[in-house]
Amino acid sequence: MRKNIVAGNWKMNTTVAEGVALAKEVNEALKGSKTNCDVVICVPFTHLCPVADVIDSNVLGLGAENCADHEKGAYTGEVSASMIASTGAGYVILGHSERRQYYGETSETLREKVALALANGLTPIFCIGEVLEERENDTFNDVVARQVEEGLFNLSAEDFGKIVLAYEPVWAIGTGKTATAEQAEDMHAHIRSVIAGKYGQEVADNTSILYGGSCKPSNAAELFAKPDVDGGLIGGAALKCADFMGIVNAF
Repeated sequence: MRKNIVAGNWKMNTTVAEGVALAKEVNEALKGSKTNCDVVICVPFTHLCPVADVIDSNVLGLGAENCADHEKGAYTGEVSASMIASTGAGYVILGHSERRQYYGETSETLREKVALALANGLTPIFCIGEVLEERENDTFNDVVARQVEEGLFNLSAEDFGKIVLAYEPVWAIGTGKTATAEQAEDMHAHIRSVIAGKYGQEVADNTSILYGGSCKPSNAAELFAKPDVDGGLIGGAALKCADFMGIVNAF
């Protein structure tokens, strides 16, 4: 059975002290409530060790927002998958649209990152999604299918089964616009059919596909009620404990 997951992506926000305080607050809120999903926070590299020290890993998962496409070596400023794993983190976001758009990440680069993440026991949260022009010219299904195929279909069925996907319509990230629950469901079902075509229905049915893109407490329940939406990758709303928990409790 696939898991329901709500993952926070803090992006480039909070100082270390602010991040530790927020992580503590989320951890305590989770301890005090019964949830029907796994909960993860993906934090800046600088925060990984101090946050790992203050959360209960049985209650709250920890992840990074990116990793290098090399194992180690003379790559000044980069952080490897093994470094991330050594902090106690269990997840890493890969292929976020901001990484693709601002830093030129390609499917070839992402294949390397995915392989290194898996080799170091990390669960990749692999992001896919179309821009507004692709939504409006009706190429979005092909675009997203290609991102899945080029980024992940080199994997064995066993390794693909360790991936979490996150569909993020780029036109809905940080814009206040949100895909309707029907649009999200249609895309998630399409992604699942693409996976089934490669790996079979059982692998497709066991793959968690999260929705990202201005998901908030007010629309989370409607989105999560859809059969192919298995949770959310949450940006801005993950930076306030009450908002984040409102989404977690939508399950």
